[in-house]
Amino acid sequence: MSDLPKKIMICEEGPREGFQIEKVPVATDKKIKLIDALSETGLKHIQIISFVNPKRVPGWADADEVTKGFKKYADIDYSPLWLNPKGFERALQYKKKLTLNGKVAIGASEKFLIRNQNTDLEQNLQRQRDSARMYNDNGVPIKSVGVNSAFGCNYQGEIPVSRILEAVAQGFAIAEEFGEKPHQVRLSDTMAWATPDRIKRAVGAVRERYPDKQIHLHLHDTRGMAIANAMAGLEMGVDSYDSAVAGLGGCPFAGHAGAAGNICTEDLVFLCAEMGIDTGIDLDQLIETAQLAERILGRSLPGSVMHGGTLDRFRKAAAE
Repeated sequence: MSDLPKKIMICEEGPREGFQIEKVPVATDKKIKLIDALSETGLKHIQIISFVNPKRVPGWADADEVTKGFKKYADIDYSPLWLNPKGFERALQYKKKLTLNGKVAIGASEKFLIRNQNTDLEQNLQRQRDSARMYNDNGVPIKSVGVNSAFGCNYQGEIPVSRILEAVAQGFAIAEEFGEKPHQVRLSDTMAWATPDRIKRAVGAVRERYPDKQIHLHLHDTRGMAIANAMAGLEMGVDSYDSAVAGLGGCPFAGHAGAAGNICTEDLVFLCAEMGIDTGIDLDQLIETAQLAERILGRSLPGSVMHGGTLDRFRKAAAE
């Protein structure tokens, strides 16, 4: 049964995720130029920055300079990423310019946690508890519970739906310890194991267990399945997605060279436009911004609609 939403929310992650994986750091002014261009497209949520260790992620050694330099629009949430208390402390310095929302992030795969964060499942739970306390102490709300590697892991293999539900429950329990009631469950396909049937099984199980929570999908395109997985999510009524303009980015810790980035923003917007689902985004402006990203990086990027265009000009020609 199809349960298509009438409108969806798109959280753009291209700047943050795209610039972190480049072998040669991108100039600060070019990063700012892309962020400012994205602000003109109708996007209302843009993750622009990573406050991370520059030794591990040298592409974001200039995080403070970018944060100071971009133009803030009052109706747009600009968010940072942080992975530890030090990163959070850096983000707090810019709380008047950035939107800070806490998240309890539970790793579904212990083997990936060990590789990515040097922590096991129990240590991950304690770290998330410590993070929740830190958010509580600083007046930062916990808006979501996230499950990383929700659909499968290159190191651990299949992730059963029962483990997803267990991780979600663990996340809500930690949030509730601090009087928080997150409204959203975020399922992340960190290493691109998701397929439409896995999406539907997981979303269906989470929605059945937590019918009052919004479900959000973070879909990677390593195996070319992201748009199909988004379609499966749409059919299940999922109305919130991460994406990356032009298909920027990738996970530097996934363990294979083809670790593509998030689903391409303009491809997702095009799909929704053709299906009558409102995104609030100007697709033509977004395509121009995707082409700007290509010029900034000096190479072709994997987005499809940015190269193939929309169907509008063909419709107009056929009507003449």
